[in-house]
Amino acid sequence: MKQPSQNQKTEADNNADPNMLTFGGHLEVLRRMLFRIIAVVMVLAIAIFCFKDKTFELLLAPSQWDFVTYRYIERFLHRLGSSFTFSPFHINMIATELSSQFMTHISTALYLALLGASPYILVELFRFITPALYENEKKYSVQVAVTVYLLFIVGVLMSYFILFPISFRFLGTYQVSSMVTPNITLKSYISTFTTLTLVMGLVFQLPVIAFFLGKLEVVNSEFLKHYRKYALIVIMLIAAIITPPDLMTLILVTIPLYLLYEVSILVLKHMEKRNN
Repeated sequence: MKQPSQNQKTEADNNADPNMLTFGGHLEVLRRMLFRIIAVVMVLAIAIFCFKDKTFELLLAPSQWDFVTYRYIERFLHRLGSSFTFSPFHINMIATELSSQFMTHISTALYLALLGASPYILVELFRFITPALYENEKKYSVQVAVTVYLLFIVGVLMSYFILFPISFRFLGTYQVSSMVTPNITLKSYISTFTTLTLVMGLVFQLPVIAFFLGKLEVVNSEFLKHYRKYALIVIMLIAAIITPPDLMTLILVTIPLYLLYEVSILVLKHMEKRNN
């Protein structure tokens, strides 16, 4: 077989897309991206770790009887003519293991660093996948990335200001007998706090999930409308699984999740109109 000449090789190299990378090149770009992300997260984690007092003042605030949510509820009810006020309560926070406070401090700093660095992580991931996208896909990917992040933050804020403090107040002050004194471990508190916050951030992605399922033609707006009643039951079951076992928390989670279901219907309607 005749081998290509040197001139032909040179011409082929010149016609090659300069933006194309080999598999090894992609791995190198991925390695650098991960290194930058880890570096930013570690710097933030160290900074958060050093500001221990402020960090735990923020995290433990929902456990206080005069938390901002309770004060706003009281003000709202007072404007309506009610004299209702939340009764003060105090719950002891304890550590039962020698290293539990230190390890909780480290894990909390890492968790908050990941949360704080999430916009940067999102930008890095977008920069990594952008070269493989078409122009119209880039536009959609920016919108989807911003929507995912905003919904996640809304879920986190809802957990911090509404869901977790009310759940903590109910469960922390609940007593089967006056002979039993509630003492909550710091590890249990932080674990419940981070888990509930993360779960709420994730379940708020329902409209985004509906968008992608609609793109894949798995579901449409009429399908979601038809199964509204069943969806409400499923949402209540999910809320019962991801939340502490009390009725108030179940209601507080079910309502926004069902509203997100309705938003998903509107998203699919809008997408169907644009496609038509």
